[in-house]
Amino acid sequence: MILVTGASGHVGGELVRRLAAEQRPVRALLRSASDASSLPDGVEPAEGDLNRPESLGKALTRVDGVFLLGGFADMPGVLAAARKAEVGHVVALSSRSVIGGRPDNAVAAMHLDTEAAVRASEVPWTILRPSGFMSNTFEWLPQLRAGDVVRAPFANVPIAAIDPHDIAAVAATVLNRPEHFGLSHELSGPAALRPADRLAALADALHRPLRFQAQPDDEARGEMLSTIPARYVEAFFRFFADGEFDDTPVRTTVTEITGRPARTFRDWVEAHIDVFRCG
Repeated sequence: MILVTGASGHVGGELVRRLAAEQRPVRALLRSASDASSLPDGVEPAEGDLNRPESLGKALTRVDGVFLLGGFADMPGVLAAARKAEVGHVVALSSRSVIGGRPDNAVAAMHLDTEAAVRASEVPWTILRPSGFMSNTFEWLPQLRAGDVVRAPFANVPIAAIDPHDIAAVAATVLNRPEHFGLSHELSGPAALRPADRLAALADALHRPLRFQAQPDDEARGEMLSTIPARYVEAFFRFFADGEFDDTPVRTTVTEITGRPARTFRDWVEAHIDVFRCG
């Protein structure tokens, strides 16, 4: 049995669907049983909260592999629960911002702390370090509903963004595979794109005359602070305004592990075209 945490998220949702399609026994960790209605047939729901490791005992029963989100308050406690349940393998989702990342940067520190807890857990582990997600483009949906202009920060910063589908494909491949124990895999999409490049792909797919406008840093900072804790906003500005993190390198790890190329941004758009058409 494989337990997938974050089963309602972009990566966890893709992984649950993939494992179910492969007819592998899969259990989805949910905060509430009411979320179970969206699960594919054959997926077993389990209630639990990663912020409360003591709530995970039942969900971890008879589990031999866990796909684990990081960044929670007591990651050593979560890993201790996995060890107590005799879990055979943990595949932890981190970020490649840890590569050379500074521990005084809140985002890098969150992932560094997760990785440290995983390594210290005495549970066999594999760490996935992806680039930024293509699914972050969903943040533009309110602007796309309102008109044809999209304003976004960090206009001149390219990112080799990855489709969560590919992260899930890698996770499904490495879960419970001893040859991946103790390894950290850096993942990326196939090309480094600026926000304007992504919008051009959307415009072409939607047949809309979409236009990109660079959002000034002060305006972007104020907007982000309305929904994101200040320490993380400052981390993002350090990454992309101050140049502390380079998310442009393209890696071939997805192909090497899964045997097929990473999906392009246009592939991702086509897979979610109905969302963008409906707004």
